Amino acid sequence: MLKHSAKFMALLALGGSIFAQTTTPTPPTAADCSLVPTYTALKAALTAVQQQKNSGLGFNMWGTVVNRDGFVCAVAFTGTARGDQWPGSRVISAQKANTANAFSVPGFALSTANLYAATQNGGSLFGLQFSNPVDTSVSYAGDATLYGQTNDPLVGKQIGGVNVFGGGLALYATGKKLVGALGVSGDTSCTDHIIAWKVRSMLNMSYVPAGVGGALGGDNMINDIAPDRGTGQLVSASGFGHPTCDATATSITAGLPATTPLGVNPNQ
Repeated sequence: MLKHSAKFMALLALGGSIFAQTTTPTPPTAADCSLVPTYTALKAALTAVQQQKNSGLGFNMWGTVVNRDGFVCAVAFTGTARGDQWPGSRVISAQKANTANAFSVPGFALSTANLYAATQNGGSLFGLQFSNPVDTSVSYAGDATLYGQTNDPLVGKQIGGVNVFGGGLALYATGKKLVGALGVSGDTSCTDHIIAWKVRSMLNMSYVPAGVGGALGGDNMINDIAPDRGTGQLVSASGFGHPTCDATATSITAGLPATTPLGVNPNQ
């Protein structure tokens, strides 16, 4: 009897050991950020562009870069301190970056601005904005004094989230290689888009292969929402439109493919 009990206990211990070995999680590897802009590059470009004429409110901005797997690689702001721009825009900028990356593919880019009309009731992508919620355990974790620094608690994490107004753009390197995305937030949604477009160009990541805006427009914002003559309801002629914010922003946006063309290295 004692022998059987000893054998049973030995088998139980062995089974527990095997179970522990098979259920021990593999330590996560560090996110590969080698193909996307660095924190220093992001902050420099974001700060330089924010000081330009971009319409809107002229507020300071948050910017986030994610890699192709959706891991945050850099978070930066343009003000002197983290409170100089809307605190809520830190997470929104990361959400926009996640969205632009998640819904762009190697041959076709969709900006967050392109998703507005499509995600409204009756749109071709209605409900998309509810499909991948922000992971709040990630977005609000860590020491707040590190927000916007090289070691922002978001770095190396996947935040998730879907945003459907201007400010998120996919990043395409030379050769039209999709490497991740950029998210910008802190002003009106139109100005967020304008700043993101200019920042992406300054980072030499605007080699967009195609988009709903056509060969020249790519993933540019389309301001074509207007009342339907029959029903009076607001509709987008393209199906990928975005509301206007102010006349100046609309004019700047329409001119972006000419003033800041896609696929051009601004450093040459």
